[in-house]
Amino acid sequence: MEYLSLMLGSLATNCYLLKLGDGKCVIVDIGEGAPVLLRRLETEKLTPCAILLTHGHFDHIAGVEQVREKFQIPVYLHALDVPMLSDRNANLAYWISDSPFQAVQAWQTVADGQTLTIAQKDFTLIHTPGHTPGSVCWKCEDLLLTGDTLFHMSRGRTAFPGGSDAQMLESFRKLKALEGGIYRVLPGHNEESTLSFEKEHNPTMRGL
Repeated sequence: MEYLSLMLGSLATNCYLLKLGDGKCVIVDIGEGAPVLLRRLETEKLTPCAILLTHGHFDHIAGVEQVREKFQIPVYLHALDVPMLSDRNANLAYWISDSPFQAVQAWQTVADGQTLTIAQKDFTLIHTPGHTPGSVCWKCEDLLLTGDTLFHMSRGRTAFPGGSDAQMLESFRKLKALEGGIYRVLPGHNEESTLSFEKEHNPTMRGL
């Protein structure tokens, strides 16, 4: 699947535009800087069909409501991170940024293993708690969007409220067990990788 990426906000959060064909796309995570994203959509002549969230921290959801409202599109996430969509304490906005937080007004929850079909493309949610209770990875074709769970040669932090080192390790076991081809890993921060590379070289994954 073809995609575009851009970094948004003070924490350089990766925002992904997954191309569906016919000028349509799905957006994964929208941090601070929604106007930057909106300009990119216009430049690329892309119209979003949905927003998928990997978790509810401010640096991944700060621009969601502005884009959701403009295009009137659904927002999908795991139920356990729903409180973060409206609570700036829960989503760490108070710690990450001084910018005002616009609460997300509408969303739909997706369960572990559930598949959404959007413009004839299947997106499967893999519940991977550890960074937050509702952290997930999204799988579509050869892409694995890992949010703040799996990074290149690293893993997400578990020291935040709701984080769990034990859950993170279980999530890594779940990802290590994935079969079905070579997945390109698109993380929430920093550079992309592949799941095969991480299985062989990532210190946490190698130790499981």
